Amino acid sequence: MTNWKVILNIAKTHLLTKMKSTATATLGVTFGIGAYITLVSFMTGLNGMLDDLILNQTPHIHIYNEIEPSKKQPIKYATEFEDALNVVHSIKPKKGQKKIHNALPILNYLKQDKNVKGATPQIRAQIFYLSGSIELGGNLVGVDIMEEVRLSNIQDNIVEGSPEALKNNQNGILLGAGLAKKMSLNVGDRVQVSTVAGAIFPLKIVGIYQSGIAEIDNIQSFTNIKTVQRILGEAENYVTDINVKLLDIAQAVTMAKNMEQQFQIKATDINEANAQFETGSNIRNLITYAVSITLLIVAGFGIYNILNMLIYEKMKDIAILKATGFSGRDVQLIFMSQAMIIGTIGGIIGLVVGFGLSVLIDNAPFNTEALPTITTYPVNFKVGYYIIGITFALLSTFIAGYLPSNKARRIDPVRIIRGT
Repeated sequence: MTNWKVILNIAKTHLLTKMKSTATATLGVTFGIGAYITLVSFMTGLNGMLDDLILNQTPHIHIYNEIEPSKKQPIKYATEFEDALNVVHSIKPKKGQKKIHNALPILNYLKQDKNVKGATPQIRAQIFYLSGSIELGGNLVGVDIMEEVRLSNIQDNIVEGSPEALKNNQNGILLGAGLAKKMSLNVGDRVQVSTVAGAIFPLKIVGIYQSGIAEIDNIQSFTNIKTVQRILGEAENYVTDINVKLLDIAQAVTMAKNMEQQFQIKATDINEANAQFETGSNIRNLITYAVSITLLIVAGFGIYNILNMLIYEKMKDIAILKATGFSGRDVQLIFMSQAMIIGTIGGIIGLVVGFGLSVLIDNAPFNTEALPTITTYPVNFKVGYYIIGITFALLSTFIAGYLPSNKARRIDPVRIIRGT
């Protein structure tokens, strides 16, 4: 029967008599785990921020009328050519309405769906912004601002003013930050917008919107949906887009296909709309995990080398232990215990160091004009990373300790005592 008290006492004695080697091995684990926690927390936090920047501005399903050529050309209706190969060149898009047919019934249907968190109508209009002699082309998006606040992160991107100010002003506008800078406009000023037909409407700036994406901030602004309907001279049922947020984003692809068939309209799911960005995000995460795991493996090799040298230094001690009645298994357990003690202590200290560095990074100031609402570096304090860190520390030290301890188990004490 294994006497664990004796084995652990011997392991402790070995570790304390070789403090330099013990400290070096422990610091190897500490550095590996600490670096892993710091790196993976910071990189996944940064990736999460970038994902939120794009994905939170993208609906799970976007419903709209797509301009495209007619699927059936006039020649298809000629019976004498139905068995022939028809080739038509220079097909032009068909003239169609931008508005969604039966938009309000579709909205009511979606809001009653148990898988839908919310559905918001939008009107996108191409306009010109006028301020003195300046005339800039852009988009004006009519929204139900309070629903947008509930379903997206639009409120986080309002750097001046508030959503409530837009809701309470039917002639208000949330002006894009790039537009405000180009036209030297601030909250409280007025900007005129002109439709393609030439009609001009004055709007009061009740807020400044900055998404952090220059191409959007330089052309896009928001106002109430009824305001855009009035500017375009359209009825209350005029809606060009419907944005849908789901309770389960995994259902987006299936629901988008069903909506296209059911309503005979274009429905784009979030995966299709952000395919390139999603690929880039996955690659960044893959690189993060690959570098992190490499750090842990390097720490494991360090422990292996140190324990291997420790066994060579303890050859006479091993011979004496075996000569006094300790079995090969007992000797192996002694060195395995040393490895696990090093792994446990080094791993716990590594978690503390990683957490401390993560807190420092999380509180470090991060100032950029592109993202004014983010004031510190993003860090992800996910508990799972800490569990992975301590598990890998114990696993790597177990493997690193097993190989040299197995060698110690097979050492012949007689050969060591004879000096051969």
